[in-house]
Amino acid sequence: MGGADGLHVIIGAGPSGRGVAERLHADGRRVRVVTRSGRADVPAGVEVVAADVAELASARRACDGAEVVFACIGLPTYTTWNEVWPAMMAGLLAGAEFAGARLVFADDLYMYGPVDGPLTEDLPLSDHGKKPALRSRLTRMWQRAHAEGRVRVAAVRPSDFYGPGVRLSALGDVVVGRAVAGKTANVLGKPSAPHTFAYMPDVVRALVTIADAADDAYGQAWHVPSAPALPMRELVARVYRELGRRPKMRVASHGLLWLAGLFDGDMRELRELLYQWTKPYVVDHSKFAARFWGDYTPLEAGIPETVRWFREHAV
Repeated sequence: MGGADGLHVIIGAGPSGRGVAERLHADGRRVRVVTRSGRADVPAGVEVVAADVAELASARRACDGAEVVFACIGLPTYTTWNEVWPAMMAGLLAGAEFAGARLVFADDLYMYGPVDGPLTEDLPLSDHGKKPALRSRLTRMWQRAHAEGRVRVAAVRPSDFYGPGVRLSALGDVVVGRAVAGKTANVLGKPSAPHTFAYMPDVVRALVTIADAADDAYGQAWHVPSAPALPMRELVARVYRELGRRPKMRVASHGLLWLAGLFDGDMRELRELLYQWTKPYVVDHSKFAARFWGDYTPLEAGIPETVRWFREHAV
């Protein structure tokens, strides 16, 4: 189990990485944050170092001395995933193995591909498309490393997340940010399809929970406890209601994404994920709740906090 005195290394300083750093630092733990630039917006007293985990030697130096390594990496564009992610996963595994540390991987749900019914951790890995197939490949990499006894790994899998500081999300700039600015919210697919969202503070709590868990929690994946799925139409309405405004929503169809993809690589990459937004996308977290906790943040609390943050950080 992760101890209070051991070094906790966090790779990445996006919303999840910052959140983990802040939580661990507040608990009095030793924290090192690793970014390519060597810069991060973290509390005073948190060590920040520069490293590229896609390079094995650099990853080993970054993880040296760690008891736990958190992989909280978010790439700004889909277009580089296939080239960059396998090297980063190899580096993460090499760094954690070098340090004799546990690796807690902040994952996603793409590896399941299109499914009918709720998403559970025991679903088979999919080879659908490019990004789901890539996430399946990354999963097999860490599962093999764990099975071979080289490094203890657990994956924490939230659904699409939202919350204070979360801009690159389907409930981020394109919905809450635009609503705060008095603009029309942009959504994908069918607004009537229920969709699960994970609140970022709950994602952070889940990552730290798994880091502190017993050894038998490793070698497997865990879904983050989240509020019940609601249609995007209802979520957008709640955001505007919090602002005291009438909802305004624009829907991006497959045809519109296809047209936008002619000029924008990310829009082109997004098309293969549209299945997440055209039918119910419901995440089951009963496994995590039975073992740890299930008191997720309700939308009635998470949405007002998210709107408040966007108001305070309006651009």
